[in-house]
Amino acid sequence: MHNPLFIRRAVAAAISANSLLMLCGDAVAQTEKQLDPVVVSANRMEQKRFDAAASIDAVQVDPMRTPSPLVNMSELLQAAPGIQIRERQNYAQDLQLSVRGFGTRSTFGVRGVRILIDGIPATMPDGQGQAATATLQSARRIEVLRGPLAQLYGNAAGGVVQVFTADPPLEPEKSYAIASLGAGSYGQRQTGFTLAGGGSELGGLLDVSHYRTDGYRDHSAAERTQLNGKLKWRPSSSTTITGLVNLFDQPVSQDPLGLTHAQFKQNPRQVAPVALTFDTRKTIEQRQGGVVIEHKVDSSNTLNARAYVGLRKVMQTLGFSGAAANSAGGVVDLDNDFRGVGLNWSHATKLNGMPLNWTVGVEADELEQVRRGFVNNNGTAGALRRNEIDEANNVDVFGQFDWQFAPQWKGTAGLRASRVRLSVDDHFVTAASPNDSGSVEYHNTSPVLGLVWFANDELNVYGNLGRGFETPTITESAYRPGGTGPNLSLDPSRSHQAEIGMKWRRDGHTLDLAVFYARSNDEIVPLANENGRAIFQNVDKVERRGFEAGWAMHAGAFSTQLAYTLLDARFRQSFTSGGGAVASGNRLPGAPMHSLFTQLEYRPAPGLTTAVEMRAESKAYVDDVNSDAAPGYAVFNLRAGQEFRAGAAKWTVFGRVDNVFDRNYAGSVIVNESNRRFFEPAAGRRLFIGLRAAV
Repeated sequence: MHNPLFIRRAVAAAISANSLLMLCGDAVAQTEKQLDPVVVSANRMEQKRFDAAASIDAVQVDPMRTPSPLVNMSELLQAAPGIQIRERQNYAQDLQLSVRGFGTRSTFGVRGVRILIDGIPATMPDGQGQAATATLQSARRIEVLRGPLAQLYGNAAGGVVQVFTADPPLEPEKSYAIASLGAGSYGQRQTGFTLAGGGSELGGLLDVSHYRTDGYRDHSAAERTQLNGKLKWRPSSSTTITGLVNLFDQPVSQDPLGLTHAQFKQNPRQVAPVALTFDTRKTIEQRQGGVVIEHKVDSSNTLNARAYVGLRKVMQTLGFSGAAANSAGGVVDLDNDFRGVGLNWSHATKLNGMPLNWTVGVEADELEQVRRGFVNNNGTAGALRRNEIDEANNVDVFGQFDWQFAPQWKGTAGLRASRVRLSVDDHFVTAASPNDSGSVEYHNTSPVLGLVWFANDELNVYGNLGRGFETPTITESAYRPGGTGPNLSLDPSRSHQAEIGMKWRRDGHTLDLAVFYARSNDEIVPLANENGRAIFQNVDKVERRGFEAGWAMHAGAFSTQLAYTLLDARFRQSFTSGGGAVASGNRLPGAPMHSLFTQLEYRPAPGLTTAVEMRAESKAYVDDVNSDAAPGYAVFNLRAGQEFRAGAAKWTVFGRVDNVFDRNYAGSVIVNESNRRFFEPAAGRRLFIGLRAAV
């Protein structure tokens, strides 16, 4: 198995440093005990992360102690194994996010991984999601669920990422206000404030943040403003009603496009010339509101209901004109209206004197998208080339139970039945562009089985089996070879997954290990890109297998974290793609075999925190043919923060230097890019300094 020299050295350095910290920890008189975080993603009921019979991480977010701008989710999830999340230095394309190799094919947005924010989906019914809309300054916890149990969340659930924002206080004396500002390299500017307060029955939270940057690369400036509002009402001791409002405005996000390998090596800050010619950029405006109701019928029964509505407007100029009569155009104009409802019932009882918990529910979501395409006249919309109404909707029914049938054993079983329908209603019909109207409906049943052995108070061992599926998105199913109609023959990808894992904790140490395997048929992969129309196909026998390790230690003034992922993701069947012949055994593009993150933290004085972080990855292939690869790398970051009080306010000042040694590496790759502009360079050495105050 390929094991690059830099990975071996990185692992050795991390182990040596962590061993030193262990010795220092043994010397301190008092061992710091960390509280086990609560999670809900594994079975929709609160439980300790240690007890959850699944591979799940809970990242706690404290805006007064997190030494980061809190702009991108990639700042917070590096220490979770099994997940790849990359800040692309390109706000026009959102983050790249994948879990255990699911989602690597996405060139924009998120596919293959479901995202939820306070229980409201940020993933549409067709499986395409957005990570940028989460407001991180008011977030308090992010959960990452991996493996078979994620399949119980439905379509495109190769993994699940849930963001939970802070609850407003329901006691007046616990009201608070937080203000923040920061500045950094490449014209970064960040400001924000949070107000939270309430009485015994009603509380509210309002968070507003603004961020802008000139961008590391030429033609990569961006600006965004976010608002997150949360209103919590408890009309009785058994009922809680939560109202949610989320606004996202990104009026500027220039797209520098990817670079060829030669351009990437010559000058990573340069922009592809066509990006300037066609003024490639994107504007986004999103408005969303929702309500979540939880009612405890009695001590054993709880009902949970949700409903949401939203709209999302996107205007994007691409790097070509799209003037051909059968082209979809080089300017994309999208108007999205989406809505959904959900209801689930949880029941706690006993069977043969042992605890039995089950949840049953139903969910329905709908997306209506008006899609228009225009000729790109050097950055200005010209003649119409596409005009259609696309729809996606789903209806899912699910059930899951956990039964602790013996003092040290618990079984889990679940089932989700899904129906997903996609349709295209073409309003632009010409001799060169025939009617693309059509519809397709997919049905799937996803079963899950699991078993956990509570060996003792310090060790749990678990195993899970499951089957999942992922439909093509509206965009992926819109065209078939020749461009004469929607690709109704494109099937959903279906996977069989298994994992075995263990969780151990003792005296401030926690260790999580997991071995996983997944095999997919009808995997959705690109076939060709014809005149701006991306065409996809199905491929059988795609295999993902690997190993995850997460370790954390807290001892006195020292703490450390380590997350390592080995991912061997390959095609096990030969086929032909737009790039040529793909051989059996080729690696999945965008999926490095080795990923490592570690940080060593030292608190030399009250309120003062210092740390060094290291992130390393092996090479990542850029296309199905494996014709090229982004080289492996290891980068180091330094950070420090000081908490202090001045008057009635609590203050935090922090600074961080990322990529200390100014390493030139590819932060992400654009998979199967037809012009061979695969590489999106990561930023060089950059500084960010922030100040936060709370009263």
